[in-house]
Amino acid sequence: MMASDNIIDVNELDFEYEVLSYSQNIPVVVDFWATWCQPCKTLGPMLEAMAQEAGGAFRLARVDVDKNPNLALRYSVRSIPTVKAFTSGQVVSEFVGMIPEERLSEFLGKITPPSPQQLQLEKADSFLKLKQWGQAEKLYRDLIDQSADMPGTMLGLAKALLMQNKNGEALELLRNFPASRLMNTAELLRPYAEDLVAMANGKLADETDLDAAFQMAVRLASRGNLPAALDGFLDILRQNKNYRRGRARQVILSLLELLGEEDPQTRQYRSELASVLF
Repeated sequence: MMASDNIIDVNELDFEYEVLSYSQNIPVVVDFWATWCQPCKTLGPMLEAMAQEAGGAFRLARVDVDKNPNLALRYSVRSIPTVKAFTSGQVVSEFVGMIPEERLSEFLGKITPPSPQQLQLEKADSFLKLKQWGQAEKLYRDLIDQSADMPGTMLGLAKALLMQNKNGEALELLRNFPASRLMNTAELLRPYAEDLVAMANGKLADETDLDAAFQMAVRLASRGNLPAALDGFLDILRQNKNYRRGRARQVILSLLELLGEEDPQTRQYRSELASVLF
């Protein structure tokens, strides 16, 4: 388990100071857990990752209920994991058991007012959804200049760069992406970024008809025509599901991430991909 000023282990002796007093200024989220609790092993790392990404917007305090039974009794912890949020020394919100990541984000969002950086990140994300790549890039860069190089900022900037053919910088961001809950999304984008750079350097395979079709699909995507590129990659998969050891499938997933879940075409292409593969 990681530890920092914002992620700490507390006990019956220091709970008053580290949680109740501390929460007079900054919200404190207390995770009541135990080593034998299987859901705790999933929820705990999720809370830690979000506490890191929050950059001090709240403190995460962990309480091992086996070692601190009086705290569990004091706060009526009857099942674990139990998570309680404290503000000004009082419990202001809580939940019991494992919850999905989306609901956990909502829980934390209600106890932590958005910072100016978070508001700017939301604005940048909105520009990204509107496909206004240049405006999104500027806001993401401004955030990084403010030392707000949060994973969400880096991921958004990488997407904006890819959609403007600034592929070398995008690939560098994705290769050096910090460990976080967004790391899997960054990994989804890497195959496309790598192939864009390879194409620019004349290093994409060019020996077969499928190689030529793959290059054409990459080129179409680089011009912003993602639907035509997706059609091209799907045609390749129909002919050879294992083309380049699954690279066509990987790049399709990259493009679907760039297209975004809000785009109505994303569901259609996910369905087509599944029908081709399975």
